[in-house]
Amino acid sequence: MSKKIRVLVAKAGLDGHDRGAKVIAAALRDAGMEVIYTGLRQTPEMIVEAAIQEDVDVIGISILSGAHMTILPKIKNLMNEKGLDDVLLTGGGIIPEEDIKKLQVMGVGELFTPGASTRNIAEYIKEWRKNNPRKN
Repeated sequence: MSKKIRVLVAKAGLDGHDRGAKVIAAALRDAGMEVIYTGLRQTPEMIVEAAIQEDVDVIGISILSGAHMTILPKIKNLMNEKGLDDVLLTGGGIIPEEDIKKLQVMGVGELFTPGASTRNIAEYIKEWRKNNPRKN
């Protein structure tokens, strides 16, 4: 039996809309993953610390506030500082395509916009894990 994929789902910053994050968390659980939902108003530092404590494979950020070009690079930089180079940073929300491309150049994984299929999100994570086994 293979180890379940562990996913941390977080809402960063002052964005108070968490319905989408909860839907994704439930869908990933239904797809056989272990999901840790940190709740609302998390700082990048809190998110990365929780990822370390929970030994997750994936950090999924739900962001609807428009702060994605500040928050996601900050989380990615903290992940790099803490040696989480084998952890996927992914997420979704209201993010323009041009910003998605910039964030992916910075090392952020696939970003899903409204209307994305939860099945596609789960499959993306499973495929990523298959192609990127954990070092530890």
